[in-house]
Amino acid sequence: MKILVAEDEPQLLRVLTVAMEKSGYEVDPVDNGLKAVEHAKANSYDAIILDIMMPVMDGITALKKIRESGDKTYILMLTAKAEVDDRVTGLDSGADDYITKPFSLKELLARLRSKERREDDYTPNLLTVGDVTLNVEQQNLASHNSIQLSGPETQLMNYILLNENKELSTEDIFNRVWKNDEDANPEVVWIYVSYLRQKLRSIGSTVKIEGEKGGSYELVK
Repeated sequence: MKILVAEDEPQLLRVLTVAMEKSGYEVDPVDNGLKAVEHAKANSYDAIILDIMMPVMDGITALKKIRESGDKTYILMLTAKAEVDDRVTGLDSGADDYITKPFSLKELLARLRSKERREDDYTPNLLTVGDVTLNVEQQNLASHNSIQLSGPETQLMNYILLNENKELSTEDIFNRVWKNDEDANPEVVWIYVSYLRQKLRSIGSTVKIEGEKGGSYELVK
């Protein structure tokens, strides 16, 4: 998993980063809410961890801006015991979970492992961007007409739609969609992007997947 962590206490930020990296996660650490919003806008993450009390922009404001952009990434809030109202506000504003300071690193890592196991719970079944809609469960892509997708095509289209207006590297896509396929290699990304481009054209959609083989790809409408 790739995780964005926003925490303004330098020592805690270092501890969180090291602990998650040792657990095999890729971590982008930032020290204020504004940087968190900017990183979330430019990159794809599997989880975002936001402290509530941060300089420049607090965690609640950052959360709202991330959600307003259409970002559906799993977000966990770090809160102090006295911040009951902020916890409620955070959940009402789109946070998926919170953990109260001081907390155990074991508990935080357990929350992340739980999120990995229940990944489908945080992904909507119907995704619409521009004039195209993906039904994940039925593996159906629709615009002026519709077409069935294969399993890998559905996973790839789902990932691209969830990250509208973000540049997704070949490596990011491969690690996300083909992470459990030991026989696959990054070349498969270009092949399936080509399949999806053909299918978008066949259903009359104006949505496009831009990018070149081996580089980054971006959904545009």
